[in-house]
Amino acid sequence: MMEKHVVVIYPHPDDESFGAAGTIINYREQGVPVTYLCGTLGEMGRNMGAPPFANRETLSKIRKKELVDACSELDVDLRMLGYRDKTLEFEDRRGVAELLKGILEEIRPSLVITHYPDYAVHPDHDAMGAAAIEAVRMMDPKSRPTVWAQAISNDHLEELGRPDIVNDVRPFFDKKMNAILCHKSQASGILGQFQENWATDDMKEAAKKQLGKEAFYIWHFRE
Repeated sequence: MMEKHVVVIYPHPDDESFGAAGTIINYREQGVPVTYLCGTLGEMGRNMGAPPFANRETLSKIRKKELVDACSELDVDLRMLGYRDKTLEFEDRRGVAELLKGILEEIRPSLVITHYPDYAVHPDHDAMGAAAIEAVRMMDPKSRPTVWAQAISNDHLEELGRPDIVNDVRPFFDKKMNAILCHKSQASGILGQFQENWATDDMKEAAKKQLGKEAFYIWHFRE
């Protein structure tokens, strides 16, 4: 069944491109609207180049432009939530959930994509995923969207079992890479390698193996 509207909720610029760009592109090519709710501007990111291309005062502006460019590449609506990078775990969970709930009730999506709490490696990932799921839980059960939660920790398969959804996004791989390449500041090493060797079939296949599938668990609410 075709989705009505998809909302992606992650904390950082580049989470959408590395984590779900292929899935997003697939929906957009079907004509399904997609909105990205991005929690922070990733201003505490550690990669500022060698020699440095940014400092703590300028990195947020750079990452904001990269985020806008990536969302333009993906053809999605972007809403920046304005939280500070690396502080989401200290925000009032209920308050974040209430903010998200209000936006979700406005947009009325049929599907929400977010991180799986406790299996998403970064504290901001876990906190934003938990708040997103809480936001959906607080909604009227009759109008709740489906939630796909993305687990990326090394132990998630052992702990959670096989994902419910595994999207083969290789048909959209070039477009996914274009979105990823918008986030040059935080992935310059591996992305530079991809760019330099883009004409090499072996490099394409290695990249597709790493990034060619996007997996999610369906979140089941008890009430």
